[in-house]
Amino acid sequence: MKISRRSFLVSSSAASLSAASVSATPVLHSATPSASGHNIKLGISSYSYWHFKEVKYPIERVIEHASELGVPAVDVLHRQMESDDPAYLQGLKRHAFINGVNLIALSIHQGFVSPDPAERKKNIDHTNRCIEMANAMGIPCMRLNSGRWGTVRSFTRLMELRGVEPPLEGHTEDEAFKWVIDSIEQCLPVAEKNGVILALENHWGLTSSVEGLLRIANAFDSPYFGILMDTGNFLEDPYTKLEQIAPKTVFVQAKTYYGGGEWYSLDLDYERIAKILRDVDYRGYVSLEFEGKEDAQTGVPKSIEMLRKAFGLTC
Repeated sequence: MKISRRSFLVSSSAASLSAASVSATPVLHSATPSASGHNIKLGISSYSYWHFKEVKYPIERVIEHASELGVPAVDVLHRQMESDDPAYLQGLKRHAFINGVNLIALSIHQGFVSPDPAERKKNIDHTNRCIEMANAMGIPCMRLNSGRWGTVRSFTRLMELRGVEPPLEGHTEDEAFKWVIDSIEQCLPVAEKNGVILALENHWGLTSSVEGLLRIANAFDSPYFGILMDTGNFLEDPYTKLEQIAPKTVFVQAKTYYGGGEWYSLDLDYERIAKILRDVDYRGYVSLEFEGKEDAQTGVPKSIEMLRKAFGLTC
């Protein structure tokens, strides 16, 4: 039987530990995920406290809330930040450090679905600037959208259409997929240089379907590209779809809807979702995106308690 180097090291380390030294000696993790999913860590999206209201909720306060709740990480929404000034970025990094919190993702808004090369270039440049900002803040992952046609102006109407809209007149979805793939290709070298993983979300438009999301994701073979699994963005038959994208998932945003959702509500079974992630040996972060109408001061703690129970976590 062939034994891997990792298995040999783990077994050798375990065998050499005496009962007296176990409590003082770090123990290597097994290559097999635990049944309760203890390899996963929780985070909180700053969006959970804002929901695009008129007055921005300070990222600094979100960091403090995470620290108070014993949650080790915060996922930062770019549009919620006060500025892109370097001093502000470094201030957020410092504030997170002194509160014992990691900044784990930067969620940006951009889109590459446009027939206008100049418009796509503007979004590519914006994405590359945000990659550099993420690096400056010590953030190792950044959320991407594919973008959408913009032929449905009302978000309420877009939700009625389940996130799908018709192409611009004279253009096709095949064109749009090429624009998106070509644009991401121009961002990947910057991501690799800065050590920031690009995570494409199952969002509205081209990535509202599993087929569309995987069509883009399968075009890349880079350790700095993967999928962001948003548990609330597949509006029908979510579990089958989440299973299909789980193998390529590098980051998870977990939606909850206490008090009823701002736009819609889903009754998600997080124990089932935890099993989907365990089955592919997912060991990363699950970041809460609280999207309910209940006050975030009660809705977020309630959500964190539920996620801890579902994933079998203590932090």
